[in-house]
Amino acid sequence: MSKSDYEIKTIGVIGAGQMGRGIAHVASLAGYEVKVFDISEDQLKEAISGIDKNMARQVSKERITAEAKDVAIDRIKTSTALDIMADVDLVIEAATEKEDVKRKIFAPTHLQFQLHALALVQIAPSVSWAYTS
Repeated sequence: MSKSDYEIKTIGVIGAGQMGRGIAHVASLAGYEVKVFDISEDQLKEAISGIDKNMARQVSKERITAEAKDVAIDRIKTSTALDIMADVDLVIEAATEKEDVKRKIFAPTHLQFQLHALALVQIAPSVSWAYTS
């Protein structure tokens, strides 16, 4: 594999809450394709709406152009099916800090990444099962 095989083009975000929205917002403005997964369709709709609103504020303050906002919003895809993560290059987990939810997300039968994908997992120190064998 060459260095270009490891280029990050698509970022997956697991969780469409405040942290997931922020990650999707910044990543899409930076030019990445973004795929956001959440178990709630309503949460996904709220995330896109919130990102759009925040970017509109950036446009009004002349921090970004209206065109940049539209392009960035178009880069974000959402789904309630985990298979949306199948072709991402980087996965960032920003789901709730509930052990049962994290276990479901990372069960081997639920989530399969590309062979070269990187996964960044944010787990609270209180989730001791993540560090035990």
